[in-house]
Formats: sequence, C-alpha cells, structure tokens
Amino acid sequence: MNPLGKVAARARPSRASAGALAGVLALAGLAGCSDDTTGGDSGRLTVFAAASLQGAFTELAEVFAQAHPEVTVAPVVFDGSSTLATQLEEGAEADVFASADETTMGRITAAGLDAADAALFATNTLVIAVPQGNPRGVAALSDLIGLDVVVCSVEVPCGRAAGALLDVAGETLTPVSLEQNVTAVAERVVSGEVDAGLVYATDVVARQDELDAVVPAQAADVVSSYPIVALDASEVGQQFVDLVLSAEGRDVLTRHGFGTP
Repeated sequence: MNPLGKVAARARPSRASAGALAGVLALAGLAGCSDDTTGGDSGRLTVFAAASLQGAFTELAEVFAQAHPEVTVAPVVFDGSSTLATQLEEGAEADVFASADETTMGRITAAGLDAADAALFATNTLVIAVPQGNPRGVAALSDLIGLDVVVCSVEVPCGRAAGALLDVAGETLTPVSLEQNVTAVAERVVSGEVDAGLVYATDVVARQDELDAVVPAQAADVVSSYPIVALDASEVGQQFVDLVLSAEGRDVLTRHGFGTP
C-alpha cells in the first residue's frame, strides 16, 4: 500500500463573469441588497466536512443554527475529504471546508480557492475496529493477517494514514476492499461483512454500542491533523469556523473523541 498516493488537482471553473451593461443597469436598483459578493449566500451556510466529522459537525451545525436564526443552515455534506475536494475543484459551492488531513486542504489552495487561512482544529488516530466482544481476538495489527479486513483507499486521508501506520508497524495487509471514506469502512464492520477495519478512533466512539476498538501499539506515531477554512471569504462561513475553534467547539470535538492540535 502506498501511503503517498497523490491525486492531481484540477483547476476549478471560474465563476460567471459580469453580465452585459444593459443587464447591469437593469439590476442597479438592487445594488446593496447583499454585501456578500465573494462567498456564498450570506443568509445560508453550506459546510463540506470529512466523513469522520459527522457526529461532531452535525452537533456544531445545530449549535450554530440556534445562535444564528437568521441563517439557513443546510445539512452538512459529509464524504471522503478527497471526494469533497474534487467537488470544490469542479465548482461546487460551499462556505466551509473541513478536511481530515493537510494534504487534501493543499489541493484546495492549488486549485485557486482561497484556503490560505486554514487552521488546524482537531487530531485523530487510527484504531482497529472490530465487532463488539472482539470475536476474532484481535490484539495487534499482525493479528489481521488472514482475516477479512477493509481499509480506506489511498486517495483519501484515512487510507494514507492506514498505509503509514502499516509501514511503521512493518506489516502488509491484503484488504478485501478499499472504501472511499472511513464511514463506509466502519459500517462494513458493523454489518458483519468483514472481521475488522482500520478507522479513526472517533468512528468507534460514534458506534460504541456496535464496535470495539483495538489500539495498535504504533497508533501515536501516525496522527492525522484536521484543517478548516472559510472559502471565498464567506462571512457566514467564517462565523462557523470561529465556532469550531472556540472553547464551545473544542468541548463538542472532545466529547466526540477528537484530540487537540
């Protein structure tokens, strides 16, 4: 498994240019109705977030909605960080992007999006997710040899982290499948389709009634850092970022199992 697999960034299509002069004149009377010319709709918040953030960011979005009743908070879009980055590169609109690693955030900057002010807000480490009771008696990465195991694809942060963890441990796995986000890995273990999977510690916290976590001895050697940014100078996006970075946001993240950068 190559933990250094890279996905080439594609340039994001430019936003629509200004209309013809006649159209501008016709709309002149509406000038000043909105002061948000660079980000998304100032009355609507759209957040793209790594799949591993689902529990924490769903709660934070609810906190934000209660504090900002004037803003329509769209359901947070959760997926693999690389999948979300590709959507942004191709022109998808979002006010906030939260990635599970700095490499993927770097793609956003390379694509011409304003992500220069990205801030680290959480950390995570990998664990071996097993069904409750650990029926196969897994105690270490070496115990996964010969079992049905699933991990993330190397194109996404959890896959790169898994590759790095296995390299540190000197182990080689032949997974039965490579998933595009860590949620899919966890769900395959929950369903009983596989014996184990490499997921973030937070994914087991979110499913503690269904999964147990086996912490590899090398887990602390591979720490994933999560950056967040308000895209295109979105004012409402920056307000959400400020919440995530606040003491209240830290409390929510800690309860969901995330570490402090």
